Amino acid sequence: MKRSDGPATEWQFAEPETLGMNPKQLWQLDAKIKSEYSNINGIVVVRKGYIVFESYYNGYGPEDPHHAASVTKSIISALIGIAIDAGYIKHVDQKVLDFFPEYVSNAIADQQKQEITIRHLLTMTAPYPFEDWHEPLDKMCMQPNWVKYTLAMLGEKGKIGAFKYSTAGAHLLSAIITRSTGQSAREFANEHLFSPLGMKEIPDHEMKSYGFEDLFGKDVKGWVKDPQGHSTGGWGLTLTPRDMARFGLLYVNNGIWNNHPIVSKTWIHESTSMNPNKYGYLWWLREEDGVFAYLAMGDGGNVICCIPKKDLVITIASQFNIHPRDRWTLIQECILPAVIH
Repeated sequence: MKRSDGPATEWQFAEPETLGMNPKQLWQLDAKIKSEYSNINGIVVVRKGYIVFESYYNGYGPEDPHHAASVTKSIISALIGIAIDAGYIKHVDQKVLDFFPEYVSNAIADQQKQEITIRHLLTMTAPYPFEDWHEPLDKMCMQPNWVKYTLAMLGEKGKIGAFKYSTAGAHLLSAIITRSTGQSAREFANEHLFSPLGMKEIPDHEMKSYGFEDLFGKDVKGWVKDPQGHSTGGWGLTLTPRDMARFGLLYVNNGIWNNHPIVSKTWIHESTSMNPNKYGYLWWLREEDGVFAYLAMGDGGNVICCIPKKDLVITIASQFNIHPRDRWTLIQECILPAVIH
């Protein structure tokens, strides 16, 4: 039994054994989460297009959106692919400064900046002046113009090609979507990704201020935006665990939903092909014990985990926690062993 692709509107549920999974093994998830993963608020396991396990904790339910943090980056990656397929963006090697002509400088010092492409932003191989994993994100958030600030920082120090994780770089991709399509990433996603998948439409949320709670905390609603109205590229999107699962299932199904292509198979393959950095186009890549997975991962333990060869999607929505337990351990211990065939 397998669905040809995603659910048209409502999810369908199936008994694990009808889809080649051991229910006793799966049911261990509940006790494990309660005892060892107290900040998990919701988990959905999808096999062959059906929900085989779903549970919620800490007072949350299936309709409650969560701030998915850096999971937002993988959504941005899909939107770039859709924009390329639709001809809004020429190709992945188009220069970043093509989209921001007003910031182009002829200074010799800016030579490296002029060489940086969309691909470098997607793969986190653009240079910045900060040390790896020490990005001063709070500094960007205090700027009157985040894009201008990031473009000034882009290409300074370091060399193109070295991996350096940057949330500001992902925000530039959101601005590129707006520059090329005339829509914010939120508007473009609602029209070309969320609506076709049957996901909830993300409402426009007025930013009353730019304090921590508005940007990262309990006041995050809809999709955070910068002072110029660009949807945040690296965080700030709220999704339900079921809608996270729709997005994951779209990728496992090679970009097809209800017989309609949403994202090209070529883009998904490029985005999730293993490389030495173990990082694709804003997706984390993992290969262990013969199991290949690609994951959208956000602070606190928010995850969309896709395991294509097992036809498996696992989504986890979490309360923010500085040092959450690794979700891969939970997947490895309780979900993968449940797959019989």
